[in-house]
Amino acid sequence: MTKEAIHPSSKTVIIVGAGFYGSVLAERFANDLNWRVLLIEKRNHIGGNCWSCPDPDTGIDVHVYGPHIFHTHMERVWKYINRFTAFNNYRHTVWATRKGKVYPLPFGLAAINLLLGRRLSPAEAQAWVQAEVDKEAITDPQNLEEKALSLIGRTLYEAFVKEYTEKHWGRLATELPAYIITRLPVRYNYNLGYYNDPWEGIPVDGYGRLFERMLKHPNIEIQLNTDFFDIRGSLPAHDLLIYSGPIDQYFDYKHGRLGWRSVRFERKVLDVNDFQGTSVMNECDGCVSHTRTHECKHFTPERSFDRTVIFRETSFEPKPGDDVYYPVRAEADMAIRAKYQEEAAREHTKVVFGGRLGAYAYFDMDDSIGTALDKYDELKRKLTFSADA
Repeated sequence: MTKEAIHPSSKTVIIVGAGFYGSVLAERFANDLNWRVLLIEKRNHIGGNCWSCPDPDTGIDVHVYGPHIFHTHMERVWKYINRFTAFNNYRHTVWATRKGKVYPLPFGLAAINLLLGRRLSPAEAQAWVQAEVDKEAITDPQNLEEKALSLIGRTLYEAFVKEYTEKHWGRLATELPAYIITRLPVRYNYNLGYYNDPWEGIPVDGYGRLFERMLKHPNIEIQLNTDFFDIRGSLPAHDLLIYSGPIDQYFDYKHGRLGWRSVRFERKVLDVNDFQGTSVMNECDGCVSHTRTHECKHFTPERSFDRTVIFRETSFEPKPGDDVYYPVRAEADMAIRAKYQEEAAREHTKVVFGGRLGAYAYFDMDDSIGTALDKYDELKRKLTFSADA
């Protein structure tokens, strides 16, 4: 994927990680500033965890690292990403299995009434939830369980949150920090849409093609199957390094390892037209080992397939060398993160840290794109000022 640059700038940026954060910055530096870009990626493909590709057995575009539904409230991000793809009209819904029954998420009139076996009105449901919250009388939640109880009460929490959350994080809810949950919205209507953002959809020909278009530029050289830490001591001359890998690894874990969760995916091709009738089914029962099942054909309802492929997702504690997905962000982790951020601040003139792994934060796709665009604007101002000085 290496191409000769056409009258490139003499400036070079090395970018580590070809997910959205790194790819957006690569595209901007190449197209806007005409810099040379060396994009280093450990995997055998671009796109990071957002990568999708046609399944070899069914032709279905599969989200290899779990479901990725693009949605945003940021007009700038929506306009930017539409330069590289068109989106279909997919609107995400999530269903959950609990004790052999299926419920729609997020919490709304349908889930509440199915759970209670009643037909509450919006006002009655709101009063019921408030009474549930009042029973707990929690004003200063100290952990995730107390935070959830203070927001939705015990009945909804124990039905849909507790066991799923403990299975996902591998810890008791009482051991998880309260700030993992910022809010648990309850809708007092029968709207089954999962997101409230004005823009939503799936790239019509997949995330893989989106990234290929984004990075198609003669100034961009991509090195796949390349571990940054294997070549760190022999990097070519460069003017800036942008690193979107795990921040603790960059500093050789000198302040300790940050807490992460990882996931594995069990793929199955099935000789049926439709396995579960929806794209994502959560498993709320702790006795079921996997957290959810994805059926990717439902992401593209405009296409038809005779067979289907599913992925069962299971959360686990990563060992050194495993890919990491979700930052735990427990109190001890945040103390370690602060030390690494101090280290990063001292390197700010030559290294930029960002992305989900580099920031040790959970970002949706639009967050990664938005923060990358903002970082580019900041860097461009500094670089332009420096050149003019």
